[in-house]
Amino acid sequence: MKTLGLLGGMSWESTVTYYRLINQRIGRRLGGLHSAELLLYSVDFEPIEQLQHAGDWDAAAHQLIAAARSIERAGAEGLMICTNTMHKVYEAVDDAISIPMLHIADATAEAIQAANHHTVGLLGTAFTMEQTFYRGRLSERHGLDVLVPNDDDRAIVHQVIYDELCHGQICNASRQHYTRVISDLAERGAEAVILGCTEISLLVGPDDASIPVFDTTAIHAMQAADWMLD
Repeated sequence: MKTLGLLGGMSWESTVTYYRLINQRIGRRLGGLHSAELLLYSVDFEPIEQLQHAGDWDAAAHQLIAAARSIERAGAEGLMICTNTMHKVYEAVDDAISIPMLHIADATAEAIQAANHHTVGLLGTAFTMEQTFYRGRLSERHGLDVLVPNDDDRAIVHQVIYDELCHGQICNASRQHYTRVISDLAERGAEAVILGCTEISLLVGPDDASIPVFDTTAIHAMQAADWMLD
């Protein structure tokens, strides 16, 4: 088994899910009392969130690079960033270390293609929905057509993530908002929807959508466990 580094804490609510899912996958594959050999660096999210909203991605990248280098020095053979939004600085982090990184959008796109979907809706933070670092990778590298909600709905999706889900708050009214947004994406032609923020699966799942749901947290975690045993 290879040792994997988890760069988490953005937010810690979803990092808990990563830890659980990876260990469960390892346990199912190996049996007995086997569990995952992991190194976790959980950052303080508050200063990173402030840098996100200030648009200072270079400073945010420096923080993640420092954490990634610590993980590498500790003996990790691979690394994953346990958040969609901070893949904005994936290339900077990747260039700063010598161990391989597992990209969440690549894992998600492969799962979507295996299910024979081509046009997908994308939910996430405003950064993930509006900027090209994520949508562009899905379309340019994997050939997917990506739809995002309208301006007002993007604002709702973003607000729920930061004001509720990152604090562990699950509200039925917000679930209803998300369900409506997913239905609107389906009416516009989405064959499936990507839960493109690692906290969204805390709020909605397959039973809340009329189209297939691709949970990036679960997909990324499954890829990680399989990589560890490859």
